[in-house]
Amino acid sequence: MRNCTDQEKIETFLGRERTGVLGLVSDSLPYTVPLNYVWRNGSIYFHGMGSGKKEKILSQNPFVSFTVYKELGTVTDPVPCHADTAYMSVMMFGRAVKVTDPDEAAAALQKVLDKFMPNYYSQSLSSTLIEKYRSSMDGNAVAVYRLTPQEITAKENSADLAILFPMEIQ
Repeated sequence: MRNCTDQEKIETFLGRERTGVLGLVSDSLPYTVPLNYVWRNGSIYFHGMGSGKKEKILSQNPFVSFTVYKELGTVTDPVPCHADTAYMSVMMFGRAVKVTDPDEAAAALQKVLDKFMPNYYSQSLSSTLIEKYRSSMDGNAVAVYRLTPQEITAKENSADLAILFPMEIQ
């Protein structure tokens, strides 16, 4: 089996990777959207405009899945049918809850800035800024969501770099 149960490895992976895919349940069709996230205190935090398709679907049905995936390369083998992919993935299932506490929202968005733009801003975000900020696109406040997983599954297929097919750099 390729199940990964090493909690430290899972935590490190979730803290290091930058994007995941949020799966939502719409009226008639599934809806998935890639997005930036942070892993903080056992929860995934993500944000977006306070309007739009994601916001509308979450207001109607907050049950989601979230997948973080990293392909590490193609595993070579003398037998073509035994070639494989080296990867790690984590899937989470639960409810995405809109964060209403301005301090929690500011802390989560600060983690986003720290992760994606370290040391770029000289001052930390304040809850006052989060409460007052409005999108220039629609005038709505930023929406911050927290997904505390009810279930997490992780899989991996690790491989020695020496047996990975050399990837062409473009």
